[in-house]
Amino acid sequence: MIRPDSAKLQRSWTVWTVAFGVMLGVGLLKFGNPIILDGEIPVPGSWSEVLTEPWPALWGQIAFIAVALWGTFLAWKSRRQPSRLLPDWRCGPPALWLIWQQFVALHSVDTSLSRPTLRHFTVLVFSALLGCYCLPRIRWPRWLLIGIFLALAICLVRATNQRWGGFRHDREALLEGNRTGWTNFAAADLEQMQRSRMLVATNGTLEINPIVLIKLERARVSGTLVYPNALAGTLLLLLPVALWMTIRETGDLRPPIRFLLIGLTGFLGVGCLFWTGSKSAWLIALAQLGVLLWFRPWPPRWRAVAVTTLILVGLAAFGLRFQAYFAAGATSVSARFDYWSVAARTGISHPVWGTGPGTFMRPYAAQKVPEAEMTRLVHNDYLEQFSDSGVLGGILYLVWIGSALWVSGRIALREREPVRALLWVGTAAWFIQGFVEFSLYIPGLAGLAFTFLGGLTDGSTPLSWRSSVESTPTSTRPPSPTLSRTIPIPDRPNRPK
Repeated sequence: MIRPDSAKLQRSWTVWTVAFGVMLGVGLLKFGNPIILDGEIPVPGSWSEVLTEPWPALWGQIAFIAVALWGTFLAWKSRRQPSRLLPDWRCGPPALWLIWQQFVALHSVDTSLSRPTLRHFTVLVFSALLGCYCLPRIRWPRWLLIGIFLALAICLVRATNQRWGGFRHDREALLEGNRTGWTNFAAADLEQMQRSRMLVATNGTLEINPIVLIKLERARVSGTLVYPNALAGTLLLLLPVALWMTIRETGDLRPPIRFLLIGLTGFLGVGCLFWTGSKSAWLIALAQLGVLLWFRPWPPRWRAVAVTTLILVGLAAFGLRFQAYFAAGATSVSARFDYWSVAARTGISHPVWGTGPGTFMRPYAAQKVPEAEMTRLVHNDYLEQFSDSGVLGGILYLVWIGSALWVSGRIALREREPVRALLWVGTAAWFIQGFVEFSLYIPGLAGLAFTFLGGLTDGSTPLSWRSSVESTPTSTRPPSPTLSRTIPIPDRPNRPK
């Protein structure tokens, strides 16, 4: 483990890590909309709106700059470890990708979309670098995850409230307002609902957006994020380590209280994942569980039977759960193929510069078939890189993410630490979901994933769940008693109700 220069410096790193985690947690609650919609999010006008409404992304970026400068200052004070301050191979791919984005933005077809996207990408790259060079100075997961898990709990409680009455109440209020000529709403509320496109003006009268009514009736929860699949990605990222932390940290409590906390965590996490109605998240979660089972310390035959049973039961339940969706023609799947085909054609027709960061909606509006629903993003983070920033931009992003996941996965296999393995599984699942979603463009969610990605590429500091003042050398650390081979186990602003 990296030894600090002094106990005071060690405490400073711990406080910094807690503050960084709190900032990331606030991001999950307040920056859950796509960055390209940032211009449509008004500045909160009162303390009540500060608490209940999403915030402009600039607020989060300012907070990030402050935390990053603080971490850089602490790293400078720790300069007795010069090798920790020098760039290594982990800087190369993200730096090249970000530099290329700067050049691409100069040729953007819509700078109003590319400017906020470029700032967002800059924050993501530096989040990964903070994870690489600052977090490993202590046993960081325990301290970083405090604020993140508190925010996750708030998000899941809000999602549960949406499922158990929130959406129904909103739908009834909208229908009642439509019947009474909106006399039951204040003028400011009506103006806000028009900005969020809940209401549309038709022939001089306000009508309920039919898409909003359909979504309220389906009751797919999203918590504090822009839409249900974003919440599903959050749970893929955080739920494995959240469950493990709950089990680990409640060991000294009385059994009834402990089982209550574990059950509540599992219910909120698994229940909200189910209520999101995300098909891709269901399949990725199955893969996560399969990996966890496969690397349990069981005889090979038992593991094979357990994984096979899990896959068969999970796929059967998947078919039953979404049979109505597939019977209706799987419209979201066909829509995604339409988005992807336009993105591929755009990448081919703009192979060098693309169309600019965050600008997919411009070529899509020009090329989509008339009956297709409009979209702002590709719903595939990797393909969008080729469309927005050309062939080189797409390759650089793939190299960065692929190499980081590969290296961090090998470290997880070598170190035999449950927390590292669970974090890797969640992070890998999030990036896999990026093949069918646009989570890269959601600041509050992407910041978490890239911080984890950076932190996991460092194997010099053990991530076992111990006090940060412990200094057990990595070479003498005993293997985890629970694992024999640890690997990856275990478009519109959101208006929270």
